[in-house]
Amino acid sequence: MKRSIHILSAAAALLCCALALPAAAKDQASAKVTVQPAPTPSPEQAELAKLTAENQLADQRLKKKLQQLNFEKEELKAQYELEVQKQKNKTAALEAELSRTFSENKLNEEKRKAEIEKLETDYQKLAAQNKLFAEQAKALSSAKGEELAKLTLDNKLADEKNNLLMNELSIRIENLRAQNNLNAEKERADLIAYSSEKNEIDLKLKRLDLEERTLKIERMNMDARITRLEADIETRKKKAEWKTESNKEPVYTSQPFKNGKLIISDRRIALNGPIYSGIADYVTERIHYFNNISTQPIFIVIDMSPGGSVMAGYRIVKAMQASRAPISVVVKSYAASMAAIITTLADQSYVYPNAIILHHQMSSGSRGNMTQMKEQLEMAKEWERRLLIPLSKKVGMAPEALRKKMYEKNSDGDWEEFGDSAVTYKWATSVVDEIEETGIVKNPDDNKEGRFMSRMPGFELEEKTDEKGDRYVSLPRLDPFDFYFIYNPDRYYR
Repeated sequence: MKRSIHILSAAAALLCCALALPAAAKDQASAKVTVQPAPTPSPEQAELAKLTAENQLADQRLKKKLQQLNFEKEELKAQYELEVQKQKNKTAALEAELSRTFSENKLNEEKRKAEIEKLETDYQKLAAQNKLFAEQAKALSSAKGEELAKLTLDNKLADEKNNLLMNELSIRIENLRAQNNLNAEKERADLIAYSSEKNEIDLKLKRLDLEERTLKIERMNMDARITRLEADIETRKKKAEWKTESNKEPVYTSQPFKNGKLIISDRRIALNGPIYSGIADYVTERIHYFNNISTQPIFIVIDMSPGGSVMAGYRIVKAMQASRAPISVVVKSYAASMAAIITTLADQSYVYPNAIILHHQMSSGSRGNMTQMKEQLEMAKEWERRLLIPLSKKVGMAPEALRKKMYEKNSDGDWEEFGDSAVTYKWATSVVDEIEETGIVKNPDDNKEGRFMSRMPGFELEEKTDEKGDRYVSLPRLDPFDFYFIYNPDRYYR
């Protein structure tokens, strides 16, 4: 830079000499009386003018370079501030950004050193040229020494100014370098703080993960305990269920009656109480169902039945006759009227010795005018014929003889016999001394539907009390052309 200032000072001195020479020539010309034309510049003057122009051009270039340097400095400052802002906004990549900033600062520093070295080289060249020009100017005109000395002083002054400017620029560069280092330290401190905070967060996350794993283990232990408890409860339930059953299979045999003992399987149909349309549905549906399973024996078990509807009873008889599986009727207490007809007409019927079988004529009431009552009487006779003739054939007696025998045994015509006597009259085929119910495999007390083996759920009739205090049961309304064939001496069934 000092060399550039010397070169500029020498160029300025030469320029002043070039301007002073024409002025001196003018003064000398004015002193003469006659006006002479302007003398032609000498080669030395032309060379001096050329050097002066080149010095001015060099001076302009130097100024332009200084401006470019200032511009680059401002640009570097702006870039630095932009990088600092970016670093603040990108804390997640702080280490990489810091490294990149250091690299850029180092690169910029190398660039600045290269530029300064280039400027110093240019300055040396200009200084050499200035020195050359100064020696040439000194050789050309020693008379201008004072002017040259003045220019030299000006050059020195400019040199000092340039030195001052360069010092200031160096100070600013050092300040920028120090600021860069300070910012780097701040960024390093921020990075350390960020790393510390991140480590603390990671530690908290690990603690939370540990707590979560601990809770999962506790929950798994709790689930395992609950599973064991549920298994224990289920085991107790199964044991309780196991205890409610006999855990034995029903006995199925094609010859269920041997030596006075009857073995009944679960192919069993209960027939108790008055017989009406719903009871017929109950019995016949089960006959068909068991036939669709197999041809093993079916048992219709009558605990107590006073008889009932002739239509309903006739449906049961026809279902028994159409069954592919053999059907046995079993009477344990008593079977009267229509129930007795069913027992007698069965292919096989078994009675306890003390069970009672009762046969009588069909009885019915009639309403209406004489013609209507006559029609009802004819219908009743036809039903009696259709039931009495098969019965008489089965017991081996003529219908009239059978009717007469009923009144010989009882003045009301209700012929009743104990089971062992009923067998002698062919009302039943065999007397049974022992009945084994192998189909009762569940505890009757745990059966919500009641004792299904002896009762028919859903068919119980409601018992009522009349105005005299007598108990009775209202029978269902008969269908058209139907009659009740029932033993009812005390009018309990109404």
